[in-house]
Amino acid sequence: MNIIVCIKQVPDTAEIRINPETNTLMREGVPSIINPFDLHAIEAAVQIREAGGGKVTVLTMGPPQAETSLREAISMGADEAILLSDRAFAGSDTWATSYTLALAIKKLEFDIVFCGKQAIDGDTAQVGPETAEFLGIPHISYIRKIDEVRDDYIKVERLMDDGYDVVESSLPVLLTVVRELNEPRMPSLRGKMAAKKAGIRKMCMTDIGADENSLGLRGSPTQVRNIFAPEVRAERKMIEGTAEEQVDNLIKELKDIKCL
Repeated sequence: MNIIVCIKQVPDTAEIRINPETNTLMREGVPSIINPFDLHAIEAAVQIREAGGGKVTVLTMGPPQAETSLREAISMGADEAILLSDRAFAGSDTWATSYTLALAIKKLEFDIVFCGKQAIDGDTAQVGPETAEFLGIPHISYIRKIDEVRDDYIKVERLMDDGYDVVESSLPVLLTVVRELNEPRMPSLRGKMAAKKAGIRKMCMTDIGADENSLGLRGSPTQVRNIFAPEVRAERKMIEGTAEEQVDNLIKELKDIKCL
């Protein structure tokens, strides 16, 4: 079983900076972490390999510093890691990102592709499904449980607003996962040593055979016109009294600020 996990290195939410010229997140020199949902994707892939054998390859697109996240993934149990890094990739929206990831994945053997359901810096939940479309394979989103995996078949539970669906699919397939799926393991000492020594395979635009016009800002149909941090408001007021008094006072306050 060949399993690929697409991960993303995201800025630490306490250190987010925005490029005022391109309206994109500035990643160079900013403390970063593996996208939290992607940790569950790594764990799912490693569990499947441990149960039935195979290989887990972790793939990410980003600047050279993203190698840190790949080594962390290896310390969690991944077998190898690939870094897609090229200045031509800079500024990619979800469409251009998915196009790039799909081209790289096509260069590899795969049965299952895992992604976190979304990245905490963009929250679009688009890259997983879009990558599957570029690959021409089925995809199932919001996986909360994996019931059965065979050489050509998988059965999963997909989280829904009012419960869950049981979905079956042939392989290859792309799955996006939610936090409920598992508890990511802590890296072992042996895993950390393996990660430190591991070679990271690097791929650029020419390695994956990409069309330069479909990459980065040039290949991104989504253009961000403005991006800003929300204004922090410190005004707070506690309403005390009985439940009835609190309701009456709340209505009065809302009328005073013309919300009612």
